[in-house]
Amino acid sequence: MESNQQLIRQISEQGLLPLFYHADSAVCTDVVRALYGAGIRVVEFTNRGAQALENLKQLHQLRLQELPDLIIGAGTITTADQANRFLDAGADFLVSPVFDNDVCDVAYLRKVLWIPGCMTPTEIHVAESAGCRFVKLFPGNVLGFGFVSAIKELFPGMSFMPTGGVEVSRDNLKSWFDAGVCAVGLGSKLISKQLLDDKGFDTIERKTKEALEILRSLHK
Repeated sequence: MESNQQLIRQISEQGLLPLFYHADSAVCTDVVRALYGAGIRVVEFTNRGAQALENLKQLHQLRLQELPDLIIGAGTITTADQANRFLDAGADFLVSPVFDNDVCDVAYLRKVLWIPGCMTPTEIHVAESAGCRFVKLFPGNVLGFGFVSAIKELFPGMSFMPTGGVEVSRDNLKSWFDAGVCAVGLGSKLISKQLLDDKGFDTIERKTKEALEILRSLHK
């Protein structure tokens, strides 16, 4: 599906996918404004709490009112019911920590990008056989750069994005991209619980700009 390939290209060009959850919808919208101000156009809002669905609806409204080119993904999706409810709430794509056949079917039927989480060559093979061309390597800090280097040639048609433990530093990001990833997922290393609790939106924007600048310098 061309629209899915276009979104994969957009995430790859952005170089990082910020992901977060917070129970307060006002905090969520301010985080997204900060990310947007830094230059982010694709974000992942994770299904990590009771307010996730309602807060994603608020982010969808923010997009309609202020940020028309924002693309919102729903993360931590593990069931077909979750997939359908978050898509109905305004999510543009889905991200999972695992490969789940039912979520895969929903994404296929609704023609949206699904990024499954994989940890082994077998799981990557299953995802590829199901039509996926972009997978999340999770947890990234357990798998490491060497894993990507070792398996990349086995899956020449697959794009990889490690999530979990990726650091906002030139050395760490360079190691991942040198290993062959097309993007990295950044959660608490970019948007920490402390920053969320302190409402440190200016700091989130600054750190995101720094991360994007590092990525641009790596691709020169």
